[in-house]
Amino acid sequence: MGLALASAFAFGGSGVAAKPLIEAGLDPLHVVWLRVAGAALVMLPVAWRHRVLVRSRPILLLGFGLLAVAGVQAFYFAAISRVPVGVALLVEYLAPALVLGWVRFVQRRPVSRGAAVGVVLAVAGLTCVVEIWSGLSFDVVGLLLALGAACCQVGYFVLSDQGSADSAKGVEPPHPVGVIAYGLLIGTVVLTVVARPWGMDWSVLGGSAGMDGTDVPAWLLLVWIVLISTVIAYVTGVISVRLLSPAVAGVVACLEAVIATVLAWVMLGEHLSAPQLIGGSMVLIGAFIAQSATPKTPSGPVASGRGEGHTAGSDRGHAAVEGKLSAGRAAT
Repeated sequence: MGLALASAFAFGGSGVAAKPLIEAGLDPLHVVWLRVAGAALVMLPVAWRHRVLVRSRPILLLGFGLLAVAGVQAFYFAAISRVPVGVALLVEYLAPALVLGWVRFVQRRPVSRGAAVGVVLAVAGLTCVVEIWSGLSFDVVGLLLALGAACCQVGYFVLSDQGSADSAKGVEPPHPVGVIAYGLLIGTVVLTVVARPWGMDWSVLGGSAGMDGTDVPAWLLLVWIVLISTVIAYVTGVISVRLLSPAVAGVVACLEAVIATVLAWVMLGEHLSAPQLIGGSMVLIGAFIAQSATPKTPSGPVASGRGEGHTAGSDRGHAAVEGKLSAGRAAT
């Protein structure tokens, strides 16, 4: 349980550490590139150890790198540059509900009544988070970017579903840490083309960034994002998911949004209103119900331990491939 909580805390702190860098002058895409490239460099020995994955699971690795790493992180960091960290992450937690929508309306497979309740609860909670009665008090573009992060997670779920037949045939699933390592490498290549880091203002990293009036060295925030919120978060997520039951792991994964909201409140001064806090609770409860009721196949080829985001889900939804992505995160 301790490792699972540590993973949720590490993932939850990514947005809190990234937002000051963005406000200090770095482009959101450049921050994403620094995070992914730095983590890929650290995980390079792991990628070499699991190099057989390049031949055995190329489509899975590409999907994880393009969607779960590059897509989720780019959309999420772009979103937090326009809306509060907690709001962006809560919108991202709609991923399990969107997966159920895909299953029901695209694949035309039945879903349980409990799953439908979870979707309705999550959507109702989202209306409170964005304060729809005020005509969307937050930046609409920022909310759409957060929704884009959720859709990238859904895309990875769907891709994983295509490979679930291998597990059903008794084929050993790929090691999740290996998938993470190659996902980071592929994400780095993609983001290098998109973000063009050679145009980055590198001098920002030598200065300081403000966190609710307190100056913090920019390089220290970057180290936190790379080592704590990416490498350690993913690795502890994988280990914890293998030690916990799916139900417990799902609950702990949902704590990422709570932790991120609290950290943003304390360290960035991003206060949420009472209706938003209530709505956030509804989103998390609905996401957990929807996740629990989702057919098990979407986590197929990488669910050797648990069966996340967030992954990572998230980015969150997200923890390691097994936990974070299954939980609907990430990134996050």
